[in-house]
Amino acid sequence: MASTQGFKLPPQPNAPLSASHAASPVQRAPQQLRTPSNRKTIYDRNLNRTRTAELSRASFAYLFSEMVSYAQKRVTGIQDLERRLNEQGYSLGLRLLPLLLYREPARTSVRPNRILPLLQFIHGPLWRHLFGRTADAIEHSSSANNEYMISDNEPLVNQYISVPKEMNQLNCAAYVAGIIEGVCDGCGLMAGVSAHNGGTEMWPGKTVFLIRFEEGVVEREGLLEGKR
Repeated sequence: MASTQGFKLPPQPNAPLSASHAASPVQRAPQQLRTPSNRKTIYDRNLNRTRTAELSRASFAYLFSEMVSYAQKRVTGIQDLERRLNEQGYSLGLRLLPLLLYREPARTSVRPNRILPLLQFIHGPLWRHLFGRTADAIEHSSSANNEYMISDNEPLVNQYISVPKEMNQLNCAAYVAGIIEGVCDGCGLMAGVSAHNGGTEMWPGKTVFLIRFEEGVVEREGLLEGKR
């Protein structure tokens, strides 16, 4: 029988790589942002599209508990924790103000520039957007002319938070106080807002949001009242 020999490829020369090839890193094509098939992004959506959309309470409870856990890291006490929650809500309040004004009817889409219209805006449109209902009460302090109070008998942010006994003074509604403070500052009516436990026998979880306007805001309000 005739012998058969297998086919072999010729050996590759072991030539060393040049310095330019050895030093240059592997270049990859830059990644591009992925867009939907209709070529539209979130910025193309109508702002009124989610006007009546609601978030499930389970999702809210999980997200808010994670926010509290994040804010609780490296704090020195209850006041420090409430301050961090307040700061988280403040930026949200600044952004909510123009969105809510945009969604208001044209005849009422006016940025509040007086104390009473601002409080009514917080009590009504802001609270309905956040919690699906209005706040429970608006009061004017009898001891200080620059202090107002908005009450919520059952704050949603406190319903899913378990506060230990040694931190019974903690009120996680400080986050909502930050939102209110951001709305006030966005309207040019500078104020400091804090959340306080005001539980009663009927409403043990009641929270009072104390709005303390700066003296310049109160003086300006008095001047405007005198011109009427």
